[in-house]
Amino acid sequence: MNTALSMRRPTLSALFGTTLLLLAGCSGTPSGGSSDPNLALIHQVMTKVQASYVEPVDTAQLTKDSLKGMLTGLDPHSDYMDENEYEDMLADSHGEFTGIGAELTRDENHLKILSPIDDTPSALAGVRPGDVILRIDGEPTDAMNLKDAVDKLRGPAGTKVRITILRTGQKPFDVTLVRALIHVASVKSHLEPGRIGYVRITTFMEKTQGEFVDAIDRMRREAGGRLDGLVVDLRNDPGGLLDSAVNVAGDFLDGGTVVSIRGRSPGENETFDARNSGDRLRGVPVVVIINGASASASEIVAGALQDRHRAAILGTRSFGKGSVQTIIPLDGQGALRLTTARYYTPSGRSIQGAGISPDQVVLPPKDEQVADATIVHENDLHGALRNTGPEGGGKSALSAAATQQDTTEDVAIDPAIIGTAKDYQLAVAVKRLREMVARGQPGERS
Repeated sequence: MNTALSMRRPTLSALFGTTLLLLAGCSGTPSGGSSDPNLALIHQVMTKVQASYVEPVDTAQLTKDSLKGMLTGLDPHSDYMDENEYEDMLADSHGEFTGIGAELTRDENHLKILSPIDDTPSALAGVRPGDVILRIDGEPTDAMNLKDAVDKLRGPAGTKVRITILRTGQKPFDVTLVRALIHVASVKSHLEPGRIGYVRITTFMEKTQGEFVDAIDRMRREAGGRLDGLVVDLRNDPGGLLDSAVNVAGDFLDGGTVVSIRGRSPGENETFDARNSGDRLRGVPVVVIINGASASASEIVAGALQDRHRAAILGTRSFGKGSVQTIIPLDGQGALRLTTARYYTPSGRSIQGAGISPDQVVLPPKDEQVADATIVHENDLHGALRNTGPEGGGKSALSAAATQQDTTEDVAIDPAIIGTAKDYQLAVAVKRLREMVARGQPGERS
C-alpha cells in the first residue's frame, strides 16, 4: 500500500458534516428534498443504475465506488476507506500487517512497486522499486484501484500469491510469494568505526521516535559514552505519520519550527515546533542520506534539518510530496483520507513536486543500482497538486530547470545494499563526518 503520506487525526467537524451529507445524498433521496442540483444528479444516476443495469447492483458497493471515484479524482493521495480498509490503515500505523511487504503506488496506467520493505517476502524474492505488477493471481491490474490490489496481495500468513512483473528491459515474468505477518521495524542501527552512529528509518509510525531514541542510547553506550557523528538514512522511506516526523526532527533541534501546514482556511493552519532543549546530540555533526524514494514524512525531517542548518543532506533529490492527508472517521462507515493542507519547511519552502535537493549529490555506483529501474516522483502521479511556491506566495524556491536537472540524476539503489559495508553513499557520509570531526567542526545549528 502506498504510505507515502503524512497523516494526522484532527477533529474537523465542518468536513465531517459535509461528508455525512454526501453519504446521505448518495444512498437515498436527498434529505429534506435538497435543491442542490449536484446531489440530485448523483441520486438520479444511482437510481437509473439500480433500475436498468444489466445485472443487479449492490447499493452499498455502488456507494463505496462512487465515493472512491470522488476522492481519488482529487489527487493521488485522497481516498475513501470502508470500515475494513480503515482498520487496515490503523494496523499499518502500528507497524503490523499480513501480506507480501511492499509499498505500492499507482500512476495513470500502472500498478508499481515504490519500495519493498526490508526482510519481507517481496524483498527476499528480489522485487525491485519501479517493478510494474501486471497481474495478481492471473487477474490483470490495469483496472484495479490501489486498495483493491492491496486487498488481493494481503491474506493469511502462509498462503501464496502469484504476481506477474514487468521490469524494464525484460519480458514479463511470474513471482510466487508466500504471505507473512509483517512486523515493520521502523528503525535499524549500528555503530560504524570511529564512534560514528548509523540509523536507518524505514517508515514513520507511532513507535518510530521511541525506537530512534533507543537506538541512539544503545549506540552511545557501545561507543563508550559518546558519539562523534551520526548518519540518518532516509533512503526508500515512503513517509508515514506527521507527528512522528516532527518528534524525530525535534530530537536534533532546540526549539523553533520543524514544519508548518497551510490549508484553505486560517483555522487549518498550524506550526509544529521542536521541544525546547530537545537536541539529544548537541554539537554532534549529522549527515542525512535521501533518494528519490524518500517521501513525505522523511522529507519533512530532511527539510527541517537542512533549513535549520543542523545536518548536511547527501544523496539524490527526494520524491516531492508536500501535502498532508487528514484521516476523518465517518462513525462506523469507514473514513476519508483527505488532502487538507500543503506543508512548508522552516524557511517557508514548499517541496511539492520539487523535493528536497541534497547539499551534496552522491549517486550509488553502477554495481549498486537497480538496472533499468523506473524512478517515480510525485509529479509523475496523475492529478498531483501543483507547487504554489513559498509560503505567502512568490516564486518557487526551485526553478523548473533545476528540478529537471535533478530528475536526470535519479537512480534506484539495490535495497539489499543499503546500510551494508558495500554501501557507497553511506561510505561517503561516514567519510564526511570523520573529516568534520578531524577539523573539530561541530554540528551546525540555528
